[in-house]
Amino acid sequence: MKTFLLFVVTALAEIIGCYLPYRWLRAGASAWLLLPAAVSLALFAWLLTLHPTAAGRTYAAYGGVYVCVAILWLWAVEAVRPSPWDWAGIAFTLCGMALIMFQPR
Repeated sequence: MKTFLLFVVTALAEIIGCYLPYRWLRAGASAWLLLPAAVSLALFAWLLTLHPTAAGRTYAAYGGVYVCVAILWLWAVEAVRPSPWDWAGIAFTLCGMALIMFQPR
């Protein structure tokens, strides 16, 4: 569970770091959003170093959690309700993440 929560926090840092420049470029928000975006992306890179397994395995498994958090972000921040296909995609990617991260060693 600790690993999964670390993945979630890592995904949030990446999404925030990418969403703020998007708001600046697409929605005409202040360029000052680039400062917290840069901090968030630096936090994202640092958080990746805290994961306990090899980098390639970490990145592969992280991708599954990222998909889940991105769809939840779509719902919570952008007010777009996920479709049944989105939920199915989340289920498949989280199963893939679990296969990669929790395999017998």
